[in-house]
Amino acid sequence: MLKKNLFLILADGEMNGIGYWIIDKTFNESPALENKNILECHRKELIGEESAKNILYAINHNIKNLLNDLKEEGFEVETPPKGISHSLPLDVLEKIFDFWLGLYKDKSSWDTCIGLLKIKKRISLSSIFMSKGIKVNAKKWAKIIEELHAYRPYSKKLKEQNEPMWK
Repeated sequence: MLKKNLFLILADGEMNGIGYWIIDKTFNESPALENKNILECHRKELIGEESAKNILYAINHNIKNLLNDLKEEGFEVETPPKGISHSLPLDVLEKIFDFWLGLYKDKSSWDTCIGLLKIKKRISLSSIFMSKGIKVNAKKWAKIIEELHAYRPYSKKLKEQNEPMWK
């Protein structure tokens, strides 16, 4: 089986006047030529196909966790027609993208962080890095994974406004 290299991208897109972020893989060196909805490419890394699949999994899992946390805490997160909501700032996505891309080279740390990411889906990792029963390496990574999930907008926009009890 022939292994191919491709580009892992973080780009800004628009469809029907609604903006969104794209984190995807492409074989095209100029993603905007391949996809007319791409406006600007913010990150583009040449990488192997299998590596791209694994890194995309981690990035998407991280973003889903973050969006779920925001929704559970009452923040309104718009749902674009495709891709990732502009409710998340570019710098947050860049940190997540860069972290998982850079970490992939270290298999041991990668495995630890993927495990922590899966745990983060269910519980906060704060308790893990406060625990004395966990290894120093996992504590270090738990703190970093928690920081990748730390973004909160400046103000809450509640999805539904309740009528006042009295007027």
